[in-house]
Amino acid sequence: MLPAQLSRTWHTVIRLKPVQVRYQLLYRMPSGTRRIKRFRYRSSMAVTSSPVKLRPWIPKPLAADGNTFSFLNREMDMGTRIRWDEAANGKLWTYHLNYMDYLLQKGMTTEEGTRYIMEFIRDFPGNGTGKEPYPISLRGINWIKFLMAHQIRDRLIDHSLFTQYRMLKNHPEYHLMGNHLLENGLSLLFGSVYFRDQGLYALAGKILAAELPEQVLSDGAHFELSPMYHQVILDRLLDGINLLKHNPVFDDQGPLLALMTEKASLMLGWLERIIFSDGTIPLFNDSTFGIAPSTSDLYAYAERLQIPVRKTRLGQSGYRAVNFNKYEIRLDVGEVGPTYQPGHAHADTLNFELYHRGKPLIVDTGTSTYEKNSRRMLERGTAPHNTVQVDGLNSSEVWGGFRVARRASIVHLREEENTIEADHDGYSRLGVTHHRRFHFDPDHIQITDKLSGSSRHEGTARLHFHPSVQPEIEDHMVRFQGGTISFNGAKQVSLATFHYAPQFNTLLPAKAVEITFSGKLSTTITFKHK
Repeated sequence: MLPAQLSRTWHTVIRLKPVQVRYQLLYRMPSGTRRIKRFRYRSSMAVTSSPVKLRPWIPKPLAADGNTFSFLNREMDMGTRIRWDEAANGKLWTYHLNYMDYLLQKGMTTEEGTRYIMEFIRDFPGNGTGKEPYPISLRGINWIKFLMAHQIRDRLIDHSLFTQYRMLKNHPEYHLMGNHLLENGLSLLFGSVYFRDQGLYALAGKILAAELPEQVLSDGAHFELSPMYHQVILDRLLDGINLLKHNPVFDDQGPLLALMTEKASLMLGWLERIIFSDGTIPLFNDSTFGIAPSTSDLYAYAERLQIPVRKTRLGQSGYRAVNFNKYEIRLDVGEVGPTYQPGHAHADTLNFELYHRGKPLIVDTGTSTYEKNSRRMLERGTAPHNTVQVDGLNSSEVWGGFRVARRASIVHLREEENTIEADHDGYSRLGVTHHRRFHFDPDHIQITDKLSGSSRHEGTARLHFHPSVQPEIEDHMVRFQGGTISFNGAKQVSLATFHYAPQFNTLLPAKAVEITFSGKLSTTITFKHK
């Protein structure tokens, strides 16, 4: 291993929790992998399911029509037989096929949904993707919802589902932690109620009691700091509340229900603060549109379950929201987190997104892929974000698709009325600290960037414009419909092109402005009067 690779690996591994290391080793041992890869499928276990009562949940988007499936903006006709391990469209596409969300799409019939399940059961022994804990978790909930909605009681389906829950119980994702482990716990909860199984319930309760207080930060954000995953986890948490609230099965489920309700209420409050006026989320870190339920659907679901929105103040997440009549801005002045699982983090410290009169103006580039390729590396790097890159390096060492080695940390944060400023040490290996100050007035925003250190380095600040915006440069000034952007301290101001990724596998051409400077740069965004 080369020295650079060794350093990168070391700075990644040292931040793992001991439990992650222990389970990483356990699941790589022959005895650990055998439980999943060599699991003998049994359809003769004596198991009994029970009816589950649920209030209406959020339906899933249309994704299946016969054996034609469409996920992540890629469609494939499977022909006469579903290929559950189909890899042509990437691993995430294959996961979605195995999640089977489409069982809950509008218009799904009893006959068609049952056919999908039976075909899955038939092919399950040879389906490697389907045996992984995360797909089992999501699929288990989808099956139970479908079975209850269509009043299906089938011995073979129950046997297969119970087998899968036994596999999940033997293989919770402690090696990954984060949202994966939380999804494991919430799915085990569904399995425990459906099968009235105390063992599944005990593990579900253990996971949820430990993970919810850690994964939901004090201001209500999910700790992976992806607004998209925040919505995904909130939806699943509401499902769990729906389950426990309407199915009093276990004597001690009251405290767990109270904990889940408290965290869901707080997550609703954070979402209310971070969204833009049109209900959309900022695309910070691994976030994209078209995956999570909409904010309006989440609020409506919470209302059906009588869960209030808890008012909260943005704090621990490091995200900030400032709103004036002419603009809305969302800032990231927080840490790369969580420390031991930053798989969905980008090197975007001190990034921001800006809306003008209710429409996107300056945007995050977004996320188009989870494949371990050059596009994934680019989108996680510093250059595609609205912050400062120094000497062409990333502020945090993102690598391997879902890894981060050395990462930026906020070393100073000060907030006053209409002013937020922060320093980060992501370029400390160059002897440089990046300081950024935002000052907000009703008609303009001033952003001041300073690079301090023992020697001078070149900084490049970038502003990525929404594809609907056509910026023009004249005498080092940027003009856009509705305002101007001026610079003090710029060496060069130039237009560049980039690809905006509002959804997976979607790349839209757009314009960016690149500003090079040394030492200090002052950027003033001024909005015209109507």
